[in-house]
Amino acid sequence: MKSPHPSGGLGKSRRLLLLFIPLVLLLAAALVVVFSARRALHRATQAAATADQLAFNLQTLDSSSNLARSLGAETVASRPSYNSGVFFLGNLYLGGPSGLTILRGDGTPRFRLRCGFELPVAPIDGVTSGRLRGTSDPQLLLATAGAGLLLLEPQSNSSPTLHQLLPKDTEARDLTAVLPLADGDVLLGTRRRGVLLYNGATLMPFRFNLPGVNAATLQVTALAAIDSASFLIGTRNSGVFYVHAGTVDHANSGSGLPDDQVESLAITRGPGPPRAFVGTPVGTAEFDLAAPSFRPTRLLAQGTFSHSLVVDQRQLIIGTLDQGIQQIPLDSTPSLRRVSISTGPASPSLQRVGAFLTEPDALFALADGTLLRREGSAWTPALSPEPSTLADANISALAFAPDGTLYVGFFDHGVDLLSPDGAVRHIEDDHLFCINRLVIDPERHTMDAATADGLVLFDAQGRPRQTLTQRDGLISNHITDVTFEGAVTVLATSAGISFLGPSGAESLYAFQGLVNNHVYALASAGPSGQLLAGTLGGLSILKSNAVERNLTVSNSSLKHNWITALLPSTDNTTLVGTYGAGVETLDSQGHFTPIELPPGMPRNLVINPNALYATASHIYAGTLGNGMLVYSVASGRWSAVTNGLPSLNITAFAARAGQIYIGTENGLVRIPEANLP
Repeated sequence: MKSPHPSGGLGKSRRLLLLFIPLVLLLAAALVVVFSARRALHRATQAAATADQLAFNLQTLDSSSNLARSLGAETVASRPSYNSGVFFLGNLYLGGPSGLTILRGDGTPRFRLRCGFELPVAPIDGVTSGRLRGTSDPQLLLATAGAGLLLLEPQSNSSPTLHQLLPKDTEARDLTAVLPLADGDVLLGTRRRGVLLYNGATLMPFRFNLPGVNAATLQVTALAAIDSASFLIGTRNSGVFYVHAGTVDHANSGSGLPDDQVESLAITRGPGPPRAFVGTPVGTAEFDLAAPSFRPTRLLAQGTFSHSLVVDQRQLIIGTLDQGIQQIPLDSTPSLRRVSISTGPASPSLQRVGAFLTEPDALFALADGTLLRREGSAWTPALSPEPSTLADANISALAFAPDGTLYVGFFDHGVDLLSPDGAVRHIEDDHLFCINRLVIDPERHTMDAATADGLVLFDAQGRPRQTLTQRDGLISNHITDVTFEGAVTVLATSAGISFLGPSGAESLYAFQGLVNNHVYALASAGPSGQLLAGTLGGLSILKSNAVERNLTVSNSSLKHNWITALLPSTDNTTLVGTYGAGVETLDSQGHFTPIELPPGMPRNLVINPNALYATASHIYAGTLGNGMLVYSVASGRWSAVTNGLPSLNITAFAARAGQIYIGTENGLVRIPEANLP
């Protein structure tokens, strides 16, 4: 037998090898492509995730280095007002526009952290507690309207440690709700930026896709957790969203919700399928969260403004804005029943209910800023009244009388008179209610109060002696400013200008040449005998009760027609405050020049009505949301001041004995002028 040729097998192997090499090369190339694609996809995913993240700073706040102390700022106490709270580690934490109050279990104060002093200048809109991812102990979480999220770590024998989560995006700092989840993540509801998710390391927008809904611009009003993986989102104008099992359901007025504006949320706890209650300004909707469709199963308390909700022992308890506390048994035939609120013999009935607080076997409510406890079927005060000076915190006008009495006008609560010896007297009636301006009459040396319902004249003892209205010849009851030209009192109103003189009353309005009927501010221009009237539509220059000239955006260098404040100077110029273009200087030739603003101050500043004021050393301008501008006569420069202010909304000024008194929407503060820039 002939043996095979030794080279036959080798040739076959070579042929297989020649075939295998291209396959290997093709496979290698394919693997390179696959791995490159995966790497590119991973990089793209990382880039997308990074691009979606919101930049923020996480910093520890040091109250010991507070700049308010260096200014010597002091607050004039007013009645505290709370809108949210929580029981936490044996203490009660109450938050609101003025800051955070920490009370012991027996109700005695432990610490008070004030906005603008120990806390950033931003109202607290929500208070809750939770354990964040990456931390071992629970913390207090404070949602603020402009300063992001504050994280408070209680200390046993000292003031708490505070951290601030401050997003770079200013709209992401404006929080309305905070909700810690069981896994350590925190949901942040914003006023115009939707819901944000903070996981201890990153801050991300909570995204979802629904037709006609932009999740990034939702105006969030409330958040409520159902379990560790599902929650509800209430919005200002888009109804309610139900997030669960990787899906998002939506209900609005088109699907049975009483209104698209959601005020409050409540979830049932305990046996049985979970139910949600969604409060709106015109009623409350009940949802069965186990049902196949997310639609209301019934409507409760129709016509009732359901500002806050809590479910307790088979009944729904509703906190309203104008009807106190209501409760509805959750049986087959629910009926609305108002409950009794006991406030003491000298206290008015409490109407506005901001929030409910729960404790084991106890239920509390924050009504008109005070804490109530449910006792049987009634609600009674849970805390002793705190000593205070001012009747309210929302200040609209300030002025000193010749005897040193400080008149403090409130947006909707009349006038307080603070005497030099510290005594306080509050005056309020149907006319003396909404105060727009307080001005000293230079001839009578008494106070005139411009209100939304007439001009109230005080006597030298601080008693309201006369109220002038349309019955007395005024063109309108809504008085916004007062100035004097000799024996004539000039009134700015919402319908024109009225002149009160020895011969009676006469008026001027748009038909007679006034640039706009709605007049906000008046100023006498000195030796020229001219009167300046700042209106909604520009500036009118008057002489002898007649219009000489109108200046507007279209015929002058004025930057904004809406004029809110006027302040004449000794150099024949006038400072003009506007709603949207800051402060401008008007010269005698009718030319406007914007002031040189401090660095970082926006050009579209809003100057509050009649919030321009001058002393010998400074000029002050109060802004809407940006603190106050201060001009130093010595240096000739403007500075911005925000520290030491209880609010960035500055509404009024007054000065006496080297102290400047600053009225805000959140209280009164005084600062020595020598300490200002």
